[in-house]
Amino acid sequence: MPELTTSPSPTSHFRQPIATLQRKGAQVSILDQTLLPFRSERRVLASLPEVADAIRAMRVRGAPLIGATAAYGVAIALASEGGTDDVLERALALLAATRPTAVNLHWALDRMARALHPLPPDARGARAWAEADAIASGDEATCAAIGANGLQILADIAARRAGPLRVMTHCNAGWLATCGAGTVLAPVYAAHAQGIDIEVLVSETRPRNQGLLTAWELREAGVRHMLIADNAAGLLLARGEVDVVITGADRIAANGDTANKVGTFLKALAARHAGIPFYIAAPHSTLDFDCADGSRIPIEDRGGDEVRTVRGLDRDGNIAELQLAPEATAVLNPAFDVTPAGLISGIVTERGVAEPGRLRDLYPECAR
Repeated sequence: MPELTTSPSPTSHFRQPIATLQRKGAQVSILDQTLLPFRSERRVLASLPEVADAIRAMRVRGAPLIGATAAYGVAIALASEGGTDDVLERALALLAATRPTAVNLHWALDRMARALHPLPPDARGARAWAEADAIASGDEATCAAIGANGLQILADIAARRAGPLRVMTHCNAGWLATCGAGTVLAPVYAAHAQGIDIEVLVSETRPRNQGLLTAWELREAGVRHMLIADNAAGLLLARGEVDVVITGADRIAANGDTANKVGTFLKALAARHAGIPFYIAAPHSTLDFDCADGSRIPIEDRGGDEVRTVRGLDRDGNIAELQLAPEATAVLNPAFDVTPAGLISGIVTERGVAEPGRLRDLYPECAR
């Protein structure tokens, strides 16, 4: 996909309360998301293996943030090991293998490869840092534009009803998952800033409980919210206690089929049955026009311990892991599911809102 530019938007004033990713010379510092929402700690990544492990272990998570972190991983590899073809190819291959579903990862690595391959080895180091910086700053601007476009949807729904606007989401697609205001939560923050009475229903998103990160974000931002069990979503939608569902995406196929954290498909089905609009919010780097439909999207299967155990605080306030099922318990743990385009009301991007089958209208230069 060609590199795209994003114009500033009214929500570009947003600044992350805590930076998810910071460059520090020839290293980067990340907010370790495996410790949230109980502890806020930073971790310095100074080598290619450390960057790859951070992505694989979900210390860094969220499709846009994964892409930006991987770009810095390439720059770190070149800075520490030199700019040879061997080092570059090894860095690209190692990082590409960390998470298979999120296309932002491969988009960022492809962009790094296009920028670096034509250069002589001694010129690659500086260009790698500049390109990674551009990917990170570009994501911040993209999030702001998504916020502005999604705000229009929320404002229109709010104008047609009395009482608070009730938004349901799944997983985490806020500033913790990006270099800016987020994707799903960017319109929420924009609406809150404009004085719209808004309340977010946050599902747990088991087994990784990433909904807890959304609840933590919203609490920090002063946005009213309620944490719900994943299995409560269908009932709440059926009872008319939700006005709109918005989730993020890890890969969107050319026809609009969308992969997101497992459990998203069930919410889309329940929303359709209840007549509630269901939107996806995602940047251009999540679009995969080379993937015809959802059946071609690789689905990551993760380890069984994510299901057999749960993490929380013990009585002494320490982060601890609790065994829920015996180690011998067989587990199937797909990390994502695919929501068919027919269940999606629209896809909110930095260029506007499109019907799932009309994404090419927004990105004609990217579609073949």
